[in-house]
Amino acid sequence: MEHTTAGTAASRPTDDASLAPVALVAGASRGLGLVIARELARRGHRVVGLSRDPDALAGAAETMRGWGYELHTTVADVRDDARLREVVAQVEAEHGPIEVAIHVAGVIQVGPEECFERAHYEQAIDTMLWGPVNLTQAVLPGMRARRRGRLGVVTSIGGMISVPHLVPYSTAKFGAVGYTRGLAAELAGTGVTATTIVPGLMRTGSHVQAEFVGNAEAEYAWFAPGAAIPLLSMDAERAAARMVDGVLAGRSLLLLSPLTKIGVRVHGLAPATTGALLSVMARVLPASPRRGGGETVLGHDARARSSSDLLERLTTLGTRASARFNENRRPRPASDARVGGGSGERPHLG
Repeated sequence: MEHTTAGTAASRPTDDASLAPVALVAGASRGLGLVIARELARRGHRVVGLSRDPDALAGAAETMRGWGYELHTTVADVRDDARLREVVAQVEAEHGPIEVAIHVAGVIQVGPEECFERAHYEQAIDTMLWGPVNLTQAVLPGMRARRRGRLGVVTSIGGMISVPHLVPYSTAKFGAVGYTRGLAAELAGTGVTATTIVPGLMRTGSHVQAEFVGNAEAEYAWFAPGAAIPLLSMDAERAAARMVDGVLAGRSLLLLSPLTKIGVRVHGLAPATTGALLSVMARVLPASPRRGGGETVLGHDARARSSSDLLERLTTLGTRASARFNENRRPRPASDARVGGGSGERPHLG
């Protein structure tokens, strides 16, 4: 079993750090997951980060050390339920019982629905729906037995309102919302809680890790500024602090940002109106190329193909976030690469 620890021996510690509550973060190698890991460490947790990309994990541990915190790392793919059960057993043997588990791992594919293949949907659903199920089923038996524990699943506004040109993402996130909401109800009275985290766009710098189909440069040109402009996107560190607050408090539902709250409420009160607005949005988004369009282009490459100085200025804050939160490393190709081939815990629309 591959398990590494940043700056400590692999055996269970005997110093005061061993008394700290243990938190497991799936998708901690970059972006939002890395910031959540730092927030948990800042609050005194002993944090173990998971990713299927060992290079990104090493970068995350280095970044955490630069921030003055320790990140213990383990290579694991959230799609592999057997592997996650092994990891949970190993983490609890080395560090103690897992008190907090947060699933952040995600992928974003952006483009017209007609350009997506079944494999795109499989990648999204396996990571962002089966991932939370697999992680929960690995940690929940121990939490139930101890009658304490905090679970958190980062979903998205895209799991409450299906957004054009993000259909695989929304499909998986809708499932994650339904799963976590139902789980929260079933866990009532057990001492274990499950928090459905619903953010909007956040400035994590993850637009460079998103995958684009169709007219990749045009898709990048509308998506990247939305993930970088302050009025449209939320500061990642502020978002992570509120997420950790909600999970530790045992809240069942956490809606982040005013735009998310407004969008969910308007959709609930007037779904037909929301649908009409989304239809207008779909018409103004880039059209599918008449030929081709099946290539999946990483955000790094879409950005490199663009020659727009205006686009670079609009995404300045996102570019800075990419550098701060370990997003600039290209993902290691996955061994079972079906589509794209990234690390499996790259970006979040929300």
